[in-house]
Amino acid sequence: MTRTQIEIKTESGVCPANVFKPAGTGPFPALLFFIDGIGMRPAMHEMGDKMAAHGYYVLQPDLFYRAGAYQSPDPTKLFTDPEVGKAWFGKMFGAAAVPGIMTDTVAFLAHFDAQQDVKKGKVGITGYCMGGRLAMIAAEHYPDRIGAIAAYHPGGLVTDQPDSPHLAVAKITAKVFVGGAADDANFSDAARATLDKALADAGVAHTVELFHAKHGWVPSDTPVHDKAECERHYQTLFALLDSTIR
Repeated sequence: MTRTQIEIKTESGVCPANVFKPAGTGPFPALLFFIDGIGMRPAMHEMGDKMAAHGYYVLQPDLFYRAGAYQSPDPTKLFTDPEVGKAWFGKMFGAAAVPGIMTDTVAFLAHFDAQQDVKKGKVGITGYCMGGRLAMIAAEHYPDRIGAIAAYHPGGLVTDQPDSPHLAVAKITAKVFVGGAADDANFSDAARATLDKALADAGVAHTVELFHAKHGWVPSDTPVHDKAECERHYQTLFALLDSTIR
């Protein structure tokens, strides 16, 4: 696999991104990777590499590019020091607001279209933490382009706001996998049940599953990383993608 750093022109400017390619000549199925709320860093690259090793052309845009150059915080401090979390999320989450990312997604999809070694047709999308919520919303915005969507330890999929993602799942044509963390205020037992019912009522092929790990368990650099449940995450992700876009 190779990681190449590229730039994607969007309506808001220039978005840095990583491309991970499998070995061989392709064409490869396309996978859009929405990062978590900690930002771009080596742990994200490791994940992109593993997805490419399974045979996918992975595009991993830096969703925080509107904030300018930044240094990702230490994940342990972010998870354990409320002041660090408040300062980071207060500054960065506005840079990855839904309207801008949905507009950016047009450019991300166009990148796939322009690559000769990318398989034509619907793409997959996977996201983590805030990226899981954005991935779900993207599947609602672009149902003609997205054939599989996975979200792991997501937050904000079920809210009391009129723009809650669970209220628009009827727009989705993709197959859906949502992996929730145990004891997660961002995606509680009640929220999982509400999302599951909304998807079922809409006739969307889906799985909403509980992982026995804490919010943020997938990336290797978080203090709650769970090796066994991380591997299970890859198994479920690849099963989803292999049965849809491959």
